[in-house]
Parts: sequence; C-alpha cells; structure tokens
Amino acid sequence: MQTGKDDPLIAIVDDDESVRDTLSALMRESGFDAVCCPGIAAFMALGDPPQVDLALIDLRLRGESGLTLAIHIRERYEIPIVMLTGVGDEIDKIIGLETGADDYLIKPFNPRELVARIRAVLRRYGHGSAKSNLATGQGIAFRDMRIDVQSRRLLDAQGDEVPLTNAEYRLLEYFARNPDRVIPRPELLKELGSDMERYVDRTIDVLILRLRRKIEPVPSKPVHLQTRRAQGYIFNLGTDVA
Repeated sequence: MQTGKDDPLIAIVDDDESVRDTLSALMRESGFDAVCCPGIAAFMALGDPPQVDLALIDLRLRGESGLTLAIHIRERYEIPIVMLTGVGDEIDKIIGLETGADDYLIKPFNPRELVARIRAVLRRYGHGSAKSNLATGQGIAFRDMRIDVQSRRLLDAQGDEVPLTNAEYRLLEYFARNPDRVIPRPELLKELGSDMERYVDRTIDVLILRLRRKIEPVPSKPVHLQTRRAQGYIFNLGTDVA
C-alpha cells in the first residue's frame, strides 16, 4: 500500500463512508497518504504485515469492536495506533490505554488536533527527527532528562526522545509546571480533559504507572513522581527528595 513518496500512509478504519472520505481528505491535505478500510477484514486484506505507517481506528465499528483490531495490531506489528471514540465511551478509553494504543481522541474532535496527534505519534516511531534543539526557556529539566515544551517531547541525556502518549505527556508537563505541590486526582483529570467519574482512579493509575516506568531510575521507588496517600501526587524536579 506504500506510495513512492515519503508521505506516511494512514489506514483509516471506520464503517461510515462519509467519515472515511472526510478523514482521507484531511490526511491528504495534511501531507499524509491514506487508505480506507470499512472494517477489520478490509484492514487485514492490506497484507501481513500491513504496509501502513499508522492505524486510525474507530472503536465503534458496525458489528465488531475496534479494540479487537487494536489488540491484533499491537500483538503482531510495530504499527502505531490512534483510536477515535465517542463521548461516553469511558470503558473503551481505559481499555485503549491498557492495550497499548498510542493515543485516542474523542468525537467530535478538532481536525487540527487530530493531525497534530498523528504527527506526534509518527515522530515517536521514527518519522521525523528524534533529536531536538531546545530554545532558551522552552525546556523543563529534571535529573538528566528534559521536557521540550515547544515540540512536546521528553528527551533523555543524549537528546533522544523518550516515547510518551499524548496523555502521558500532558500529565508530565502539568506535573513539571507545578513542582513540589500535592495535586489531587480530580485536578489531574480536569487537566486531561476527561469527564470520567467511575473510572477516575483506574485511568490515573495507568498513566502514573506508565510515566514512572519511563522517568524513574527505579519505578517501584519513585524519586520524582511520588504518591501522597489520600491526597494525590507530587512532582520533584530535583534529586533531593524525601
């Protein structure tokens, strides 16, 4: 399915023809190429492995679940996944995070935001530079890592990008901008733009666990992102922590 160009090829998996057409036009206007799939079988027909650079999957496919396809992709291929979910599909968002989706967006969404999310995910998978020249004042440093707030990336001591999902990045930047302050869970959910109620604790737990694996020398003994029981979380930029 790859073209002769360098444009990343996006597989659009959605059972609504008008949505597929709209997303396909958006992808091409934004410098990508696109192949449309009305369902899981159509995606499978793209080959093994599918010659695409990213899968954009609607979670509510007619008669089947987009999560099934996401799990299939994650178990077999190194293909990034962005999920589209409807308002109120809280359980799908939780499962999407846990099954390894790189990002998700709630419908209706801003087309520019979708394109920005896709570009960020593709960059984490090697499309685009893995290095960054930080402008003065555009970074937040902690230990030997640095948050590039201009390009929304976390860089290690060598300047290589540490892959983060959009939710993980937003949470980390918020912590880093509010160091040494106990931040309660409801504030974190508000920052993420989530209206979850029943699944609040589970969502934050998943994100905190993933962040610790990426930023802490010993994730089970965090020195930066610490828990304050019954209060919330606190972030320490330095290494002199209690």
